Parts: sequence; structure tokens; C-alpha cells
Amino acid sequence: MTKTVTTWLGDHRFEGNHDGNRILIDGDKKNGHGPKALLLSSLAGCSGVDIVDILTKMRVSFSQFSMEVEADQTTEFPKVFTDILITYKMKADAADEAKIRKAIDLSMEKYCGVTAMLRKNSAINYKLELL
Repeated sequence: MTKTVTTWLGDHRFEGNHDGNRILIDGDKKNGHGPKALLLSSLAGCSGVDIVDILTKMRVSFSQFSMEVEADQTTEFPKVFTDILITYKMKADAADEAKIRKAIDLSMEKYCGVTAMLRKNSAINYKLELL
């Protein structure tokens, strides 16, 4: 079981706590991340962990790995994501591109639980930029 505790700090600010790790959440986005941005960061983090593990097992060398996640959302309440685009940016040898794409596909299709949950409501696509 996964459990978090989220405590109201005032206004639209909250502190999330998971096993002693804290994160600030701010609906006004002044003193912390907005809840939807955290969801997109969770998607990137989940997929990123998978990709690092898979590429390590494949013995693919890489560095400067980052992900940009953008999402369109509905205009009516509840405002939910409709289309999500993840841009994976990685410094790696171009000869390893097929392996990197394989790692991304495995994460997106098999391993990342956040992807599986969000995909029930949103289209998720990606692009890869080798640096």
C-alpha cells in the first residue's frame, strides 16, 4: 500500500508527506507546484526511472537525461488532460537510438503505472531528442 499525508498550510497551500519526504503543493503556484503539474512530473519520474533501469540493463551509456511534459486539457470542469506529450532529451550515441526507443516503449506500454492510469483518459505520445 502507498500512503501519503497532505496537510493544509493556509490559502491554497499544502504540504504532502510520503515516508518523511516533503513536497509543497500550491494551487496558486506561488510557493509550490500546482497539483496538475505534480501529476505530469509523476508521469515523467515514473517513466524516467523505468528508462534508466532498462538502459542500464542494456548497457547503453547516456547522460543529461531530462523530460518535458506538456498537456492539453478540457475547458470545462472537471478540467482533465486530453493529450499529453513527453519529450525525452538525452545525450547518447545516435547508434543507440533504437535501444533508447525500445526502453521508452517498454516504459510506456508495460512498466509505468502512472502512464497506465493517465492513459485511461488521455492520449499520451512522445518524441525523442538525442543531444
